Amino acid sequence: MRLNWGLPLWEVDFTPQPHPWPTRADAAVVGGGLAGLSAAVWLRTMQPRWQVVLLEAERLGAGASGRSGGIVLPETAAGDLPGLGDVLAGFVEIVHQFGIECDLLLTGAYEIGRSDGLAGSPILWTDAGTLRVVREIPGGTVDPGKLISGLARVAESRGVGVFECAPVLEAHLSASGARLETPRGQLEADRVVVATNAESLRLSGLINGYRRTFTLAVATAPLSDEQIRAVGLGERKPFYTVDLPYLWGRLSGDNRLVVGSGLVDCPDEDALRSLDLQKGEAAARLGQLERRLHSLHPALADVVVTHRWGGPMLFRASQVPVLSRHPACEAAVVLNGLGGHGVALAVYLGRWAAEILAGQRNPPVWGRIDAGD
Repeated sequence: MRLNWGLPLWEVDFTPQPHPWPTRADAAVVGGGLAGLSAAVWLRTMQPRWQVVLLEAERLGAGASGRSGGIVLPETAAGDLPGLGDVLAGFVEIVHQFGIECDLLLTGAYEIGRSDGLAGSPILWTDAGTLRVVREIPGGTVDPGKLISGLARVAESRGVGVFECAPVLEAHLSASGARLETPRGQLEADRVVVATNAESLRLSGLINGYRRTFTLAVATAPLSDEQIRAVGLGERKPFYTVDLPYLWGRLSGDNRLVVGSGLVDCPDEDALRSLDLQKGEAAARLGQLERRLHSLHPALADVVVTHRWGGPMLFRASQVPVLSRHPACEAAVVLNGLGGHGVALAVYLGRWAAEILAGQRNPPVWGRIDAGD
């Protein structure tokens, strides 16, 4: 657990069953977040005879997935893309198909801004101007910890070997597959999915043109029904701004207000791993976020902040996700750079990654690692 990154509101309630270390696999998934878990589930679903192994460097969900705000949205941060399909409907179908209990609530979502608000906007907040609802879109919320735990249980029940605390130290990729070196031993894999978000970019083959950042969030003590009505969140719709300064938020199942904003650039993995919420730029930006929260509305002036956390993000300038064959290995697929739409999109594209490895789909042109920005 990376305590220097704070403690998120969500809890991953899953511990994998112990297994002997495998020396080979038909498919290996590197990364135990939403994308990796989804890919592992679908690999075993589509190819039940394959031995599928998932390797997570720390605990499942320790990175971006378990530190998300848990807002589910359609499309990508770059909007709709050719052939993408309905991300939100596909995500909901997966959750229902596998019976994953994750507090999925499809309320719709508010886009909020500082001009051209809708008449009768339920939100009237003070934040570098007056924030109002400018549009309502499909969307909703989940509990990220429960979603990760649910996917992990499905993966294990279908025969995926899940290994925590198994970082890939070196990866030798070739036309015939991969040899992965970990502290637990070597693993020979015929196929690989790499879904490591802002970490292990060398393993992902993402060298240039990608921005590695750290984003921040806080959660309050539970709000009263009166406070929720006063701030305009009685319909429990999550929200995000369409202009700057950026702000996103949602209510949790127990009526805590979760809000997030701010990016701390991390030029390399050492900077990311050593980042401390109580020091330097991260601490300053977290303080700014709390002050913004308290000034949004009089009903929030005295709310108590109970949780502070942050998590890594990776995106390219175009904000188009990466879903591509690895430049060094046709038998490896890279899924990364999901930006601020990662919850539903990670689960949805995890299925795509599995289909590519299983020979049922070609990678999308827009997802290529070398796609221009």
